[in-house]
Amino acid sequence: MTTFLFDKIIFGPVKSRRLGVSLGVNLLPDDSKFCNYNCIYCECGWSDFSEKKILPKASEVKLALDNFLKKAKQENNPPDVITFAGNGEPTIHPEFVQIIDDTIELRDKYFPKIKIAVLTNATKLHKPEISTALQKIEMPILKIDTMIQEDYEFINQPKGNPQIRDIADAIIKNFEKPIIQTMFIKANTPERKFDNTTDESLKKYYEVLKEINPSLVMVYSISRATPMQGIEKCSLDCLNKIAGEINELGFETLVTP
Repeated sequence: MTTFLFDKIIFGPVKSRRLGVSLGVNLLPDDSKFCNYNCIYCECGWSDFSEKKILPKASEVKLALDNFLKKAKQENNPPDVITFAGNGEPTIHPEFVQIIDDTIELRDKYFPKIKIAVLTNATKLHKPEISTALQKIEMPILKIDTMIQEDYEFINQPKGNPQIRDIADAIIKNFEKPIIQTMFIKANTPERKFDNTTDESLKKYYEVLKEINPSLVMVYSISRATPMQGIEKCSLDCLNKIAGEINELGFETLVTP
């Protein structure tokens, strides 16, 4: 399996399938994935907890971002969005809150109109400092792939024993009209079969969307190699069908096959 890793703190800007011209920020190691999920579809590969990871300091992130935005300002070439993504889960960085505050400061200094996005699995929303930091930005993009606990444990393989219902409740508690991102796949693996496009799975998923009341639902499937074999990309017709049903619930969607 070929993994896709970001080897710098700042990467891009790249033309994002979902966000436009996106300046990426990687708060995780530059040589391996570091995440409290081990999603079977993740382009970054499997998480490695066998040794202590070296993470960039908040001061290093601020300097790298300052240097990039200063140059972009001189060239009058702003990105559409500053996106925290990278090689794992951004909110597990111990200085995440400070980094968000620094990013807002630099954004306001150089390009006040561009947005800040964080792609997060939402597992740290029970920490008030994390939810407060995410409330400060324009685009907290929160992951829910399924509301069936057994399926959640298989597709996302979370560290510890989180309950997907608790994560959904934390989203509902902390956000009004957040952005939800959902990866739709099918899997036929030696361990088990998986499909989060079944009627049963979608019924529970639509029910929680009505509780969350999102401003946007990002509907997408895999675009690169996956760490687990036997993962099948959902067709564009399938994604469009799901998006249409979400639209009927009254929510806007963005489909990226």
